[in-house]
Amino acid sequence: MASNSAPPTLDKEQIMGMMEKEMEYRVEMFNKLTQTCFDKCIEKRHKESELNMGENSCIDRCVSKYWQVTNLVGQLLGSNRPPM
Repeated sequence: MASNSAPPTLDKEQIMGMMEKEMEYRVEMFNKLTQTCFDKCIEKRHKESELNMGENSCIDRCVSKYWQVTNLVGQLLGSNRPPM
């Protein structure tokens, strides 16, 4: 006997709770990415008001690798989160 059960319906409070958790996840991810790449790529003694070419390149590589690893870990853990 095959069961054709429909997915459970969510009420407004459950949906809002899920949205809040997703926002918290995204903010935490952004903050971790920002701090990690800043610590890795930006010189501690700021000499100029803008990033130099080396810092820009480092940040580009760092962010790219961070997303690759995040997506890979999500796949390995079976996360249903879409890539940001």
